[in-house]
Amino acid sequence: MTAPSARAVFFATIITGSFLLFLVQPMVARLALPLVGGAPSVWNSAMLTYQTLLLGGYGYALWLSNKPLKRQAMIHITLLLLAVLTLPITLREWVPTRQGLEVLLIPLLLLVSIGPVFGLVSAQAPLMQRWYVADPKAGEPWWLYSISNFGSFAGLLAYPLLVEPLFSTRAQVWAWSIGFCGLIALVCLAAWTRRDIVAVSVAPVTNGAEEQAPIARSRIALWLALSAVPSGLMLSTTTHLTTDIVAMPLLWVIPLALYLLSFIVAFASRQTVAKLVIIVTPVIMLVGARVMMSSTQQSSIFLLALTLVLLFVICTALHSRLYSLRPHYSALTKFYFIMSLGGALGGAFTALVAPLVFSWTWEHPLLLLASALLIPLPVLVDWPKRFGIDAARARMLAIALATTGLILAFAPLSAAVRDGQLGLQVALIAVIVVISIACLAWRALFVMLLCGLVLVQGGFDTIVFMARSDTERSYFGVYRIRDDEVTKTRNLLHGTTIHGVQSLDPARRRTPLSYYGANSGAGLVLAKTEAMFGQNARVGVVGLGGGTLACYSRPGQVWTFFEIDPVVWDYSRDGTFTFLRDCTPDAKVIIGDARLELAKLPKAGFDVLAVDAFSSDSIPLHLLTDEALGIYTNSLADNGVLLIHISNRFMRLEPAIAALAQKRGLSALHLIDRPAKDALTRASQWVVLARDPATLAKLGGSKGDKRWQPLMKPQGPAWTDDHASILPYILWQQLLAAP
Repeated sequence: MTAPSARAVFFATIITGSFLLFLVQPMVARLALPLVGGAPSVWNSAMLTYQTLLLGGYGYALWLSNKPLKRQAMIHITLLLLAVLTLPITLREWVPTRQGLEVLLIPLLLLVSIGPVFGLVSAQAPLMQRWYVADPKAGEPWWLYSISNFGSFAGLLAYPLLVEPLFSTRAQVWAWSIGFCGLIALVCLAAWTRRDIVAVSVAPVTNGAEEQAPIARSRIALWLALSAVPSGLMLSTTTHLTTDIVAMPLLWVIPLALYLLSFIVAFASRQTVAKLVIIVTPVIMLVGARVMMSSTQQSSIFLLALTLVLLFVICTALHSRLYSLRPHYSALTKFYFIMSLGGALGGAFTALVAPLVFSWTWEHPLLLLASALLIPLPVLVDWPKRFGIDAARARMLAIALATTGLILAFAPLSAAVRDGQLGLQVALIAVIVVISIACLAWRALFVMLLCGLVLVQGGFDTIVFMARSDTERSYFGVYRIRDDEVTKTRNLLHGTTIHGVQSLDPARRRTPLSYYGANSGAGLVLAKTEAMFGQNARVGVVGLGGGTLACYSRPGQVWTFFEIDPVVWDYSRDGTFTFLRDCTPDAKVIIGDARLELAKLPKAGFDVLAVDAFSSDSIPLHLLTDEALGIYTNSLADNGVLLIHISNRFMRLEPAIAALAQKRGLSALHLIDRPAKDALTRASQWVVLARDPATLAKLGGSKGDKRWQPLMKPQGPAWTDDHASILPYILWQQLLAAP
């Protein structure tokens, strides 16, 4: 086979393997959704598992690359053929999913389900590059790593944009299996292109004896740091965005896509773009200081974009420095193994250590600070040389400039931020950025100025806010308890969204507020529960929050709450919120995923079931599928009603619920409550469903309370565990118009 043909074979093999690798990640997460939910922490756990498997695959490639090429091909192809026996991909149902151990059990579930296949596919990139350079005429292989990440990037974006909307999960796993078989054929073809050099295991060194010297430990440590920080930052950005900026649909895809894109730029044969990114990275870090440590941001596309740009340029700069420190390609697989180890360590810090150690997402500013200590700092203006200033004097002048910049940050800029003087803020930041550029030759001064901007633009406020507020972090998110002195209320915030409000006025302590006011859909239905189902009505609530709905209970009723996070229940048990204690002291609280827990209970156990489970601003998708609705209706008495809270800033869930109701043959009404702006209740949208239209007529229906309206017509198929996509229901205009 000619050299161009062989080059094309390796190109196809690597890009196919990488495409399949990052297609299987979201696909398996989608398969696991009904079992583990869709919180950002679940995705972080999944990513850590993938990074661990990637490390195993790279370790396997390192071990295999020390053998003769013929033996490498025989072993690898044999293992790939054996892996076919594990297809199609399915989740191993024997792995338990116990509450409180999600951080361990979710990785275990993924490891035993896709471990062998994922590990072998992940070895493709380093192993194929090793085979590529086995031919001394092939040239350097680093461009293939850039191609590998392009394939990963394409696979990652293809899943939510094309694969998930068009294909069921059953079709997805079979299509992936066919792709895996095609990959085996390409690997065989790649091995055949090297049939004449089967005795060669390592490409000969041609760049001198220096490249053959042992790699210093300090260099390996730097490789680890330069790969660990971007990996951890990618995951912390996902958590930070969904917690403190905006909980928008599909947000988890974007940081990972930018992380992969940074590899494409950093490892490209032409370094023009990478060099440009290195130049602008310090400036963007200074300008983006506002989003590094603030916990009180409002949802904003501008802040979202700034955060994502910051992630991309930092990852590109760090990976570019990593590329500049690459060894001779005789140590290629070792280099990639160290990179993978660093990535796994960074992921472990963010996904495992940080949630246990920090009450807030402190890992994000810490990783950004680590980035400032590691990024290349190009001297944009060599003013000492231009003006003939010696090194010692230049250093003293730089210290004076940095001191001036810090004074500007902590005095006038701090006042401008406090007073909301946007024009003055921009002018002062511009001056401090210019001063920082002049200090780039001295990393310590640059880091000091960056820290000053971070602290002034939200950092101090965050520190004070965390000191004064009750903030707690669990596997499922960051919760804040905030007392509003103006409205005299206590608020429970999960991410950027309020999930519970209670008046601090003893006379109004039992009054349902927020989305649960007397005129809300939930308020109207629960107020009529006794009239519809008798004094001993049975009520179930999915999602505890502050426990607000409890105060619609009446004597004799039996209430049961389902809550996935024990931390939320603690707020009711310790008196932070007193709705349960005051209104339903005998209510039963079941900890666990409501869908799984409801399936364990006897049928027809409830007359009313209210579904109000949210993760920040998004309801978990697995709670709105046809299978989930089947569990809910099985839990209801024949004349029971199902309430679903579908308020959402960025998704229109009404047509999705309409499709479910139509498929199940249920009657449905919805109500949008728009209270006055000065009220303590919030706008909300609720849907009520029942088997018998006569049941809904008791609520008023079209002949009574005109606020209840029929659902709109379905605009797509009903969501199922096998096939669901949120893309058709995203309110793109609302998303782009976020303030």
